[in-house]
Parts: sequence; structure tokens; C-alpha cells
Amino acid sequence: MGPSSALLIGGPLTSPPGIVATLLVLLLVIVVGRIVLALAWRIVLVALVVSIALWLLGAVGLGPL
Repeated sequence: MGPSSALLIGGPLTSPPGIVATLLVLLLVIVVGRIVLALAWRIVLVALVVSIALWLLGAVGLGPL
């Protein structure tokens, strides 16, 4: 497979603007993913604390009124 075959397989992603665009999209996905995961971890931790608190209240007999 010669260099021209590799360019045909890679298509527009082998040109410098295509590479830059691909890297920018990848950067955007990583940044947005980090924000979403940080928020998701906070929600999970709050839900865990609330669940444990309700379980402990139920264990000592302070259930729903």
C-alpha cells in the first residue's frame, strides 16, 4: 500500500485542517464529559447520603409520620 492509498483511506482527516478539527472536537467532548461526570458524582453522593440517613431513621423507628 503506497502513500496515495493511505491518503485515500484516511480521506479528509489526513489534511491539517481535518486533523485540527478532529482534535478540537475531541477536546470539546473531553471538557464536556468532565463537567457532566463531576456533576453526576455530586448527585450520586447526595443521593447516597440521603438514602443512608433515611435508612438510619427507619432503623431507629423514626419512620414516616
